[in-house]
Amino acid sequence: MQLAHILIIEDDDFQYEIYEEALRQYRLTRAASGTEALKKISGDPPALLILDHVLAEGELGLSFLPEFKQLLPHVPIIIISGALEVRQQLAALQGPRRAHYCLPKPLDVHELRKTIAVALAECGDSEVIRQFEALERSRRVDVLELFSRSTDRLSRQNRIVELVGTSSERPNISALAREFKVARRTIIRDLQELIRRGQLRPEIYPDWETPLPEE
Repeated sequence: MQLAHILIIEDDDFQYEIYEEALRQYRLTRAASGTEALKKISGDPPALLILDHVLAEGELGLSFLPEFKQLLPHVPIIIISGALEVRQQLAALQGPRRAHYCLPKPLDVHELRKTIAVALAECGDSEVIRQFEALERSRRVDVLELFSRSTDRLSRQNRIVELVGTSSERPNISALAREFKVARRTIIRDLQELIRRGQLRPEIYPDWETPLPEE
C-alpha cells in the first residue's frame, strides 16, 4: 500500500529529526522555507502539510498559507509553532484560507500522530466526498419536499372542484382554508389555477385576477 505523503516545512534540523522518528509510517519530504515548499508542491503534491511559522530566510509560514490553500485546497494543513500568539492561532484557523489544526511547541508527538491520523481520515478527499454527499442528500430532500407539496396541492384542488364546482354560490374562502388547514391565499391561488385550467367557471370567483390579500 502506498504511504501517505507528508510535506514538512521546517528549517530546524533537530525538529525535523523528531518528525522522522515519530512519523516513520508516512513518506516524508522536507522544505526549509515557504518558497521551497511551493516549488515542491507542484511536482509532488502531499496528502498533508505540516507548517512551522518561523522559517529559513526570515520567511513566516502563515504568510504562505493562502498560497498553500490555493494550490492544495482540500489538503489538511497542521501548523506547529511556539511563536504564535493566541490571536494569530485563531486567525490561522478561520476563513477560506485556513489551516485545519494548530499545535504548539514543544511538540507532543502522541498528539501529533493522533491529529495526523484524524486529518488524513476526515479531511482531504474524504472531506470533499462528504460535502458532495451532503449536497446530494439536500437535493433529494428538496425534490421530495417539492413532490409532496405538488401532490398535496393536486389532491386539494381536486377536492375543491368536487366541493364548489356544481355550486352556484361563491365559495367561502375562509371555510375552505380551515378545512384544508392552509392559508386563505393558498385557497385563492388554487381557485385561480383551476379557473385558468378550465376546471372551474370564472363566475365561481369573479375577481380572481385581483391581487392576493395579505394574511
